Amino acid sequence: MGVVLEEQFNLKIFTICVFLLSHYSLSKQNKRIMYTVIEYSPLLDSCNMTTDDWATIGKDIEKHYEKYDGFVILHGTDTMAYTASALSFMCEHLGKPVILTGSQVPIYEMRNDGRDNLLGALLIAGQFVIPEVCLYFHHKLYRGNRVTKVDAGSFNAFSSPNLPALANAEVDIKINWDTVWRANTTVKFRINTQMNRNVGLLRLFPGITAETVRAFLQPPMEGIVLETYGSGNAPDNRADLLEEFRKATERGVIMVNCTQCLRGSVTTSYATGKALSDAGLVAGCDMTPEAALSKLSYVLAKKELTTQEKRKMLSRNLRGEMIADLEGAKLTLSDSRFIQVIAKSLSISCKEVRPLNTL
Repeated sequence: MGVVLEEQFNLKIFTICVFLLSHYSLSKQNKRIMYTVIEYSPLLDSCNMTTDDWATIGKDIEKHYEKYDGFVILHGTDTMAYTASALSFMCEHLGKPVILTGSQVPIYEMRNDGRDNLLGALLIAGQFVIPEVCLYFHHKLYRGNRVTKVDAGSFNAFSSPNLPALANAEVDIKINWDTVWRANTTVKFRINTQMNRNVGLLRLFPGITAETVRAFLQPPMEGIVLETYGSGNAPDNRADLLEEFRKATERGVIMVNCTQCLRGSVTTSYATGKALSDAGLVAGCDMTPEAALSKLSYVLAKKELTTQEKRKMLSRNLRGEMIADLEGAKLTLSDSRFIQVIAKSLSISCKEVRPLNTL
């Protein structure tokens, strides 16, 4: 391999990748990135992905976790945000980068975005310790549970509406280290593949009937993400709708309130938002619908928890998927970038700062 100082790095790749990176080239960081390719059979269109496929990917990461320093997963774009969100919760105590990427144009086409996306994902995973499940696309690295697909016909297909990119691949790769999520734990990595499938997304619209809501909330439904107007609002003059939500809560159905808006957060400032809180909905803050659904599936699968404990867990920031509600909530260092900046200026590490009761 020569006498050049080097750090060997192996990557596990999901699906086809055969020609994009030389085994013998060094990066600007003087690291040689070595990788292994694993291909699944049969290959799936991402529209056909299920929770079983998430579990398969997760188990493979766990199986090879000690052998490799990072993982790159090639994935179709249609459900990539769902898979990234799900894996972020399934990967417990993650200490290595897991990066999903793909392309809008098939890689066998002369003009495609697949080569740059794969190369960028490999370089970032091979050179930087970013212990998150991420999504790399169009020169940007995003937190996986913060993204949503916003464009079906552009190379710039994904957006992270409520959190800046973790990294930008320009002439140099620039990492926004203040934004990188760290678990700050020495507990051994594990994959939790138990995901509850009795969950769903329900989007409010003007004129929605109580019968529609009632039918959607019938067993075996155990949890829903309710996509509401604006900052988490729903009609407060529709007693029939609110009654259906109350009845579902009493049956043990857990409902998370998320905004339909691309940007912004759920609050209870308006009476129309407070009505949902009074009906038993959990505030989803600024989570994307994909993250909220994945988190709900992950939490509801924890059979050892009571319903109230599950509700509390949904309100906590588990993997950087949301900024906790500031109204009466307890903030931790990772909840607020403002606190991170203050701590950094005082040379205080994350491990030295206990959860803060107030600012």
